[in-house]
Amino acid sequence: MNNIRVVVVDDHQIVRDGLVALLGALDGVEVVGTAEDGREALHVVEEARPDVVVMDIQMPRLDGIEATRFVTGKHPEVRVVMLTMNEDDDTVLSAMRAGASGYLLKGSGAEEVHNAIRAAAAGGMIFGASLAGKVALYFTSMSSPQQQEEPFPDLTDRERSVLDMLAAGKTNDQIARELYVSGKTVRNTVSTIYTKLHAAGRGEAIVKAREAGYGKNS
Repeated sequence: MNNIRVVVVDDHQIVRDGLVALLGALDGVEVVGTAEDGREALHVVEEARPDVVVMDIQMPRLDGIEATRFVTGKHPEVRVVMLTMNEDDDTVLSAMRAGASGYLLKGSGAEEVHNAIRAAAAGGMIFGASLAGKVALYFTSMSSPQQQEEPFPDLTDRERSVLDMLAAGKTNDQIARELYVSGKTVRNTVSTIYTKLHAAGRGEAIVKAREAGYGKNS
């Protein structure tokens, strides 16, 4: 059986090195790359093509949740396990919506991390015991038609990310830098958003977005 190929992403070198040492000692796991932030992670995943990415959340340049959204969007075969100190409800649910296959706290033991990586690589999902209630609540809410309704259902995940940044008052150039795409790509995406929101321009789109709750976390 082939080893599970893993990329480790964390902006703290001590934590990153510790994870590499821990994972390297596990049977059936091979660390094939590391990255110190979400943006670098996109390049490493592109080159290393891992089975699983162990991803921190709070990082400079591009956070782990946005990086997870891009990784799972472009490489759906790659599974992402979040390993973080943060266990608040919004962060856990945001990670799940971004496509994470697991969410563990940094206090988790080697066996728990190993199980999560194996489960993710096999196509499953695993969350630490302390997070079980939050995950159950998420799936319960997903079963309710009222909770499934989301503003602007025609928007793609990428368009939602751009709209969130627009609503936060960011310029096209700032959005391009944060998403690591060209200015032309952002302009085209913004134009598509205007069309889908039936907005005459940036101001109207921002008003509609803020009324729907966008722009609060960007």
